[in-house]
Amino acid sequence: MANEIVILGVFVADTAYHAPRQPSMGETLIGSHFSLGPGGKGSNQSVAAANAGGDVHFITRLGDDDFANIAFELWKGCGVTSHVTQHPDSYTGAAYIFIEQGTGNNAIIVSPGAAAQITPDDVDANKSLIQNARVFMTQLEQPVDAARRGLELARAGAATTILNPAPAQPLESEFLALCDYVTPNETEAEQLTGVKVDSIAGAEQAADNFLATGVKAAIITLGEKGAFYKDAEQSLHQPAFKVAPVLETTGAGDAFNGGFAVALAEGMPVADALRFACATASISVTRPGTAPSMPARAEIDSVVAEHN
Repeated sequence: MANEIVILGVFVADTAYHAPRQPSMGETLIGSHFSLGPGGKGSNQSVAAANAGGDVHFITRLGDDDFANIAFELWKGCGVTSHVTQHPDSYTGAAYIFIEQGTGNNAIIVSPGAAAQITPDDVDANKSLIQNARVFMTQLEQPVDAARRGLELARAGAATTILNPAPAQPLESEFLALCDYVTPNETEAEQLTGVKVDSIAGAEQAADNFLATGVKAAIITLGEKGAFYKDAEQSLHQPAFKVAPVLETTGAGDAFNGGFAVALAEGMPVADALRFACATASISVTRPGTAPSMPARAEIDSVVAEHN
């Protein structure tokens, strides 16, 4: 198993609807498929990292309901150690996911429920765990002040810090300076930097803006184009792997982040870590769902080996 990875984030139950398009306001459409399954960026990343061989610990809040039972069953099945408080006065989060037939593109609404009330105190309750981790990762589905506290504790210890800034929102330079890596997608990078990311040149300019805030390295995920990496010394473009026809892209970014966290925890060089993360994401988009689409370590290693 890889060295310890600690992730702060949100679990939600994904309710996924497949249709040719989204309905207009006041309109009802008949969809072609529905599924209910586990999701939430933090939880998805935890599952991705555990399946990829990581020793993963996940910090969150849940309600006391049937959706919480889905979470516990999921984490037990893939070996994620959960550090959870349950709150009967709230609910376990849920997400609406529209999946466009034919393309697999998606649009998402998340209601985090109890996880929306995660506080710095919840993070402090796991201080020793975070400070002794090899890698600490968080996102922005839970409150920003909790994410910031996690990054501060990780920095006070020896952990490498990863921020997946999703959903994007304004962040102070002091916050971003706590990050060894930021991993936005094209849309999030544009929202955070003002730079349109429609090319590798655009990705590099956005990365430069992140570096100017004190971030040590920026990784802009580019969907079917792979990922662009830049730090103070080097820039790299890692193409995506062509594994099989794309079924849906939901969860691809979470797969990338989970794989990247494992690669860092294992001490892989950056170029190898990017290949490992892109292989993880490339496999995930060939399968339905979010957490259920996360590949096993043997599958990732196989794809990396095939494309050497």
